[in-house]
Amino acid sequence: MRPPVYFDNHATTRVDPRVVEAMLPYFSAAFGNAGSTTHGFGRAARQAVDDARARIAAGIGAEPPEIVFTSGATESNNLALRGVAGRQATRGRHLLSVATEHPSVLEPLETLRRRGFEVTLLPVVAVPDPRAGLVRLEQVAEAIRPDTILVSIMLANNETGAIAPLAEIGRLCRERGTLLHSDATQAVGKIPVDVGRLGVDLLSFSAHKMYGPKGAGVLWVRSQPRRVRLEPQIEGGGQEGRLRSGTLNVPGIVGLAAALDLCLAEMPAEAQRLRGLRERLYAALAARLAGVSLNGPVLDPPELRLPGNLNLSFQGVEGETLLLQMPDVAVSSGSACNSGSLEPSHVLRAMGLTEETVRGGVRFGLGRFNTAEEVDFVVARTVEAVQRLRAMGG
Repeated sequence: MRPPVYFDNHATTRVDPRVVEAMLPYFSAAFGNAGSTTHGFGRAARQAVDDARARIAAGIGAEPPEIVFTSGATESNNLALRGVAGRQATRGRHLLSVATEHPSVLEPLETLRRRGFEVTLLPVVAVPDPRAGLVRLEQVAEAIRPDTILVSIMLANNETGAIAPLAEIGRLCRERGTLLHSDATQAVGKIPVDVGRLGVDLLSFSAHKMYGPKGAGVLWVRSQPRRVRLEPQIEGGGQEGRLRSGTLNVPGIVGLAAALDLCLAEMPAEAQRLRGLRERLYAALAARLAGVSLNGPVLDPPELRLPGNLNLSFQGVEGETLLLQMPDVAVSSGSACNSGSLEPSHVLRAMGLTEETVRGGVRFGLGRFNTAEEVDFVVARTVEAVQRLRAMGG
């Protein structure tokens, strides 16, 4: 093993070599535009897109026409939120979400609020409850109003790995006649995701969180029993059912399908392996260091948290300072999308943690290419760095 060691798989993942192999022909030999079907180059590209669309749909329990290709979950989230608001404003102007959502949900909601929509952000379960970080179903039920046009709740949190009770929320939204959107980019490929079982109407995810390429994503839009209508946010060529214009990223789409295929095939064994590595990491750190606190839901039962997620705080140590002491270990002090901000994690704050604990938060994201040897290396580096900082007074 040669450092640096990458333990930041919630931010992005290495593209699997098998995915790269699947993509390569579409950069060179099969480079056609999928919209130019008057010749063989374009038809070959279109066939590749159609095949990928069918495989992706099957992987989440959907129908191929319901798959809308985007540049990633951020764009998908924006299309879902703004798209519903644009089409449903005459029916209602209330939007409901959760305080711990990703910025690509919270910021569009804030924009819509400034445009006259009413936004409610629900709190999450606070520490020391074993379900810390999760939204309570009864609070969702109480917050839905007759003029609520959309509920948006992420399936798995990008910082704490907390897995929402989305199927129950889906049943509630159907009973109330309210649309449900979920940012599922941390969940797809890591835990089973079936849109029918979850009862969602819109679902967002990205390729690069599951060993696929950056710049490729999906917004799933329910078509049955009644199609969800959206106002397009990018117009021009009419691609993707006129919901998302622009020349299709054929290599990225092919890579997304290949990545999802691999994740689904390997998911049971991989989830068990990652849980084992996470337990090894947590147990070793807790045994060798005092003042280690787990942020988010408990690790067992497994349905509460993503298998590769571990978010910890080390008493008396700031997370950013700890990261600077470990240049050969890639971990995160929060969401990668907020890496330019000095603001502490809004996710950890929402759970009622002390300011010291929030500022001490470190996210370890284990993935496909991590090993037990790497876990032991990260434990040693973390222990050394924490002890050194504590000796220096933090």
